[in-house]
Amino acid sequence: MIEIERKFLVLCDVYKKDATTSYSIRQGFLNSHAERTVRVRLKKDVGILTIKGKSSEDGLSRYEWEKEISFKDAEELFKLCEEGTIEKVRYEVKNGDHLFEIDEFFGENEGLVIAEIELNKENEYFEQPDWLGKEVTGDIRYYNSQLSKHPFRHWNK
Repeated sequence: MIEIERKFLVLCDVYKKDATTSYSIRQGFLNSHAERTVRVRLKKDVGILTIKGKSSEDGLSRYEWEKEISFKDAEELFKLCEEGTIEKVRYEVKNGDHLFEIDEFFGENEGLVIAEIELNKENEYFEQPDWLGKEVTGDIRYYNSQLSKHPFRHWNK
């Protein structure tokens, strides 16, 4: 399946009052090569195994395969992950006909908040809430696989 997604920095935490749900996510990477990433994620009470292909040149789309696995299996796979774990809380905010997923990072990436929106086509219109900041789609520094290796707290801002 091809995933079309845009990413933005978030200006303030006003989105939290509009969130319909929130939950913790912990994820690690079994492979973080530029051609493909393989990640394992613990979300709520399930595990998720995801394989993503290389991004398009503009960073808007890439192939994604995802499968739910047991929490126990996901915990076991964490033993094989590369160094660097991502810890975050995800907030889901409905905005018009779309859903924003806002990730507030913790640990080595504390202070970073990113909003993502999945689209059906690359040029699809969507309403931009006031809390949406600079677009960072295609900037690989903001990919979770890169944040696990080069955490936000260590960037020269």
